[in-house]
Amino acid sequence: MYAIIWLAALVILLLAEALTLGLTTIWFAGGALIALIAALVGANVWVQLGIFLAVSLLLLIFTRPAALRYMNKSTLKTNVDSLTGEVGVVSERIDNLEATGKVKLNDVLWTARSEDGTVIEEGAVVEISRVEGVKLIVKMKEEEK
Repeated sequence: MYAIIWLAALVILLLAEALTLGLTTIWFAGGALIALIAALVGANVWVQLGIFLAVSLLLLIFTRPAALRYMNKSTLKTNVDSLTGEVGVVSERIDNLEATGKVKLNDVLWTARSEDGTVIEEGAVVEISRVEGVKLIVKMKEEEK
């Protein structure tokens, strides 16, 4: 009887995953599959539930991050997200204490601040660490080896 319940749970979880495509229920479907196998070999209901919970949790913890990286590999960063890691040239001295600084990036002039508070002179090549509001937070570009 419990095998039928686990089979039904497996089918429902797989259908839910197929409809959402969001990697939300696939981990629990794996747990239901192993619990189904446990039910078929005669394990009691508490062992089946324990197996379901343990396998689901382990799959969620150990495989979800890798699966998400694989699934999001082709996601193209857009707008502000695409600026992180880009390289620009300082067009006005960056001094956080004086609240000055501009960086030219892709023919656009941005207000900029240094990440660690150091003064960066005009003409220096910088790498964008992040964007805060409309300001680029930059650091000196490390020399490539």
